[in-house]
Amino acid sequence: MKGGGYGLVGDIVLGIIGALVGGFLASTLLGLDVTGFNIVSVLIAFVGACLVIAFARAVTGKRAAV
Repeated sequence: MKGGGYGLVGDIVLGIIGALVGGFLASTLLGLDVTGFNIVSVLIAFVGACLVIAFARAVTGKRAAV
């Protein structure tokens, strides 16, 4: 995502939380089995991380540098 981010540790933590949230939502809402290391699991984790980072930026008011 565009912008400065939250630093190395902050971005890693938000990414891990996002991966967990993405896996939970995919299994709960879509019925997808998110196990192991495969392309579906990686894509779900990526989308979840993007959603959590976007939500965190919306809540904290951090905007992308122009």
